[in-house]
Amino acid sequence: MSVDPNLLDDLAWRGLLAEATDRDALRAALTEGSVRFYVGFDPTAPSLHMGNLVQIVTAMRLQKAGHTPFALVGGATGMIGDPRDSGERTLNSLETVQEWTARVRGQIEPFLAFEGDNAATMVNNHDWTQGLSVIDFLRDIGKHFPVNRMLARETVKRRLESGISYTEFSYVLLQSMDFLTLFREHGVTLQFGGSDQWGNLTGGVELIRRAEGGSAHAFATPLITKADGTKYGKTEGGALWLDPGLLAPYAFHQFWLNVEDEKVGELLRVFTFLPRAEIEDLEARHAEKPFLREAQKVLADEVTTLVHGAAETDGAKAAAQALFGSGDITALSAGTLAAALGEAGAITVERAAGLPDITDLLVRSGLVKSKGEARRAVAEGGAYLNNVRVEDPELVPSTDDLVGGEWLVLRRGKKRFAGVRIA
Repeated sequence: MSVDPNLLDDLAWRGLLAEATDRDALRAALTEGSVRFYVGFDPTAPSLHMGNLVQIVTAMRLQKAGHTPFALVGGATGMIGDPRDSGERTLNSLETVQEWTARVRGQIEPFLAFEGDNAATMVNNHDWTQGLSVIDFLRDIGKHFPVNRMLARETVKRRLESGISYTEFSYVLLQSMDFLTLFREHGVTLQFGGSDQWGNLTGGVELIRRAEGGSAHAFATPLITKADGTKYGKTEGGALWLDPGLLAPYAFHQFWLNVEDEKVGELLRVFTFLPRAEIEDLEARHAEKPFLREAQKVLADEVTTLVHGAAETDGAKAAAQALFGSGDITALSAGTLAAALGEAGAITVERAAGLPDITDLLVRSGLVKSKGEARRAVAEGGAYLNNVRVEDPELVPSTDDLVGGEWLVLRRGKKRFAGVRIA
């Protein structure tokens, strides 16, 4: 099968090569023919997140370039979890990990092609570890790992003072065994992952050399951080989950729409499949007129469509337009409206107690600090109910005003809004 000889250059331009084993050897392998590669995802949460998305799109790039993916969901390694700087992980039950394994697998599958010359394969490391005895593991795998090298891993060094269990300390052996197993059984010769995984990636390469006398490759993608160096991956509601049940497509779209000017070019390179010329043109226009936020709009649309589909992207954009006064709120689905208002801030009012007047609602929603301020907002024409300007400070909404049968949308001025759910 023919492969794209420019793949490595494209990955480098997109900033996706933080580290790599011998680059010349890696380039030669990627240009000689279809390379079998793998990337792993541990089910340590019920959903994948923004950091995992870097690995997903990188796997997609390799497959589009003619290489053959093996996507590994760690039903075994997910029982332990890779060591973190923040401290020891809480171990989840087998039932929980199995449930999360199925969910993560279902999230990965839509991104890869499972037919064709370089069709993807899904694997689970629980399949080759569940029957492995401790003695066999120590003899066949453990003997190839000098303890001094394991202690030299950056995460381990940072954890030595605060404490690290033997369980997490041994994680590198399990991940390295995954690479060795896939090398032996499927001819996989390349692994990649995040740069925080570099010690695990090179551990697998070294294990293949020591145990089989074989040659393998690895590269690491960078950790995506904000302009101030702190980690991305958080929204007002928590982690940037890919599961729409944990983070609504509206909130997902808003996250990308609001990234910093300094980072939007980098994120376009990493997370979208737009060609280089188009991204560079976007960056140039953005540098000239950043206030238009054109690059952020393209980024938000591209990534939301990639993860959730075009219909959800259109819904998120329609919700934003409606909430900020330029669209029809009543046209929104109840789910989209609930997600948007939940992200912006919402209160609940008991239906049995009767609906308060608009002045009280403005105060209770937090849009104003006092009833006096609420009345001034109405008098100045700056208070809205469902995008309709309120003229009477004593207006009491009726059930006919409820959008989707349960929501009122309040707005103060052009940009501040809140939801009221009538329960």
